[in-house]
Amino acid sequence: MSEASSGTSSSNGPKWQIEAQDRLRGAIRKYSKPLADLVARDANEGDTRLLVTDFLCDALGFDKYENLTTEYAVKGEFADYGIRVEREKGEKELLAFIEVKRITTKLSERHLRQVEMYAVNEGVEWMILTNGAHWQVFHLNGGLPVQIDLVLDVNLLGDGTVAQKSSQLFYLTKESLRRHQIDELWKAKSATSPKSLAKVLCSSEVLDAIRREIRRETHHNEETAIIGRLLKETVIRPECL
Repeated sequence: MSEASSGTSSSNGPKWQIEAQDRLRGAIRKYSKPLADLVARDANEGDTRLLVTDFLCDALGFDKYENLTTEYAVKGEFADYGIRVEREKGEKELLAFIEVKRITTKLSERHLRQVEMYAVNEGVEWMILTNGAHWQVFHLNGGLPVQIDLVLDVNLLGDGTVAQKSSQLFYLTKESLRRHQIDELWKAKSATSPKSLAKVLCSSEVLDAIRREIRRETHHNEETAIIGRLLKETVIRPECL
């Protein structure tokens, strides 16, 4: 895993990474008061969107005219922004949709549904929900059935140091997105997700190992099918299956 993928800042990293991390940390400090002010006056969604736009540019390094597009926003039905980032061969690729909610709105699955189907139709893997302070990043697997994984969850007004918040949001910077680092992060998290671990626990190899260990400990030779059923019914949470 790369330096950025470790989730920590490094003064020994490449110049582009150090500069992006420094910019992001500075912006998080700078925007803490404006965010708190928006919360205090219960600012509307339009005012929240103005701040989010500034943060996308000042903190995450996007160019308002080159990287952000509103062509996918239709009366708020789909997404407020699309993010285009230059990848290979100098071509800009649509990487993510952003849905912006009012600063005091608690983000929920209902908001995610507003952009999910459009992301599926456009073949976009990343969806971002934010109310300015709270940022959630989801990965969408467009296969059947559609699978959505929460990859990042950062609250700029919540607990944690500036360094901790910036190390997570770093994956949303233009510099990091160009290098696919958020894809690496998702793969690492997906490999050890509750669903992945549950699948491993229920594999024939693991069930056979459990059977042998039970026999060694208790001298009882249980069938692997029964062990698997008991794991699913009494040990593993239903939502992990």
